[in-house]
Amino acid sequence: MRANDKGGKRLERLDGAELVRRFLLHVLPPGVKRIRNYGVLASSCKAVKLGAARLALQVPLPNPQAMESVQGFMARVAKMDVSLCPCCKLGRLHVTAVLPGAPRLPAPGGTVSAQSRGPP
Repeated sequence: MRANDKGGKRLERLDGAELVRRFLLHVLPPGVKRIRNYGVLASSCKAVKLGAARLALQVPLPNPQAMESVQGFMARVAKMDVSLCPCCKLGRLHVTAVLPGAPRLPAPGGTVSAQSRGPP
């Protein structure tokens, strides 16, 4: 689907070779990393670097509504109590344990060494 001149969408019929060509435009060559995983928005240092960037650009603090908890969001938007048991609608759900996740997922088809962080 592509946008038409009025901002809507229109269907477009493609032959197989053109469909594959357009799809492969989105595939990265081996060894190339997506840039969005690095820099200011890298998950390992996002809070520090994003705070410094906001300060340097004199951007106001984030909206507190955007930082609310899932329970608060669901109560405000969906008028729903997520801690209520979905089966009996009477009991309350509570956390009994938090399972630790892996600090880093292994690469597909291989292992990730502790020193492998990608480009600076």
